[in-house]
Amino acid sequence: MSVPNAKQESEPSFADVILQQSNEISRRLEMLRIEKFPPNAQKSLRRFSMAEVADFIGVSQSYLKKLHLSGKGVEPIVTPTGRRYYSGEQVNELRELLDRSPRRRPGEKLQIIAVVNFKGGSGKTTTAVHLSQHLALKGYRVLAVDLDPQASLTALFGIQPEIDRNLSFYESLRYDSERKPLTDVIQKTNFPALDIVPANLELQEYEYETPIAMRAKDPTAGRTFFTRVGAALEEVDDQYDVVVVDCPPQLGYLTLTALAAATSVLITVHPQMLDIMSMGQFLLMLGDILKSIEDAGAKVSLDWFRYLVTRFEPGDVPQQEMVGLMQLMFARQMLKNPMVKSTAISDAGLTKQSLYEVERSAFTPATYDRARESLDAVNSEVISLIEESWGRARG
Repeated sequence: MSVPNAKQESEPSFADVILQQSNEISRRLEMLRIEKFPPNAQKSLRRFSMAEVADFIGVSQSYLKKLHLSGKGVEPIVTPTGRRYYSGEQVNELRELLDRSPRRRPGEKLQIIAVVNFKGGSGKTTTAVHLSQHLALKGYRVLAVDLDPQASLTALFGIQPEIDRNLSFYESLRYDSERKPLTDVIQKTNFPALDIVPANLELQEYEYETPIAMRAKDPTAGRTFFTRVGAALEEVDDQYDVVVVDCPPQLGYLTLTALAAATSVLITVHPQMLDIMSMGQFLLMLGDILKSIEDAGAKVSLDWFRYLVTRFEPGDVPQQEMVGLMQLMFARQMLKNPMVKSTAISDAGLTKQSLYEVERSAFTPATYDRARESLDAVNSEVISLIEESWGRARG
């Protein structure tokens, strides 16, 4: 007869340990948030310089200055040295005053951009958050959708699911009678004209419930799972111009449902051998699965898809070689501009901010400017693709 080891009996199980550590993480995060963001405080947005505002609206700085001196338009904050700074709301007021709105026109369909990659660390969420914020600053009505149960995009907008207990897209995807309209889930952000559908761990339930729904007595809903994101977005079609979806880093039902709803796809890739090998496997699996759901009735019809090189280090010769290989293989589907690796982007993320939120003075000017120019170039390319999809000529 074997006698149980006393040490084994006293040690907690793996499940108990990780549950305890999860609670400790939540507790520590709450303490940190109370320190950084007092209770009931909301994330704010800095003011933008005249140079930034001129770029967002598409006019010259001298024109904005003349407008202010003539007493027209909004009243910016003017520093003792004569510099002018505008709030996000004032940027939109100026845009309306000058009739420079880029919003959808009759007959132009809602653009749904799915940002995807199978491998973590590819800059997928960084791409999604900066793209959605840039689009909003440029005057588009934007809905950012976090479909990743890890909720990294959600956190970058100042929402902590483990503390705030926010709803997620799961509420509009679920198969039971408790399903809610998407308008019940959408939250405002600190950017004017930019809303978010936040995520939480409950999103993972959709991955479990979909195969069950496929085997139900009436399997219709389960077998047409791929229509559910698109159907939910149809409820708010007239409220937005662009939807940016941050997909999970896996080929599950959430990603497939997002791809079936998408009008365009942005695939992020880090230019290293292992990452490109992983992307090759991702594309192989994705293609096979999409063929299967198309046979089941899904219609995946894209206006465009592009590969975006992320975390690129221009001085890294092996990375240059990988980018050259990608350009050789699919030049037509690659964005011309890569997103460079920058300490400004990563350091901003430590405080749950984007490069559009942090102050330039917090970094070495050259470091900030280099990262900002890279992001703006990438996002401007995407805007060109959006407007081409609408049939607009870009000047």
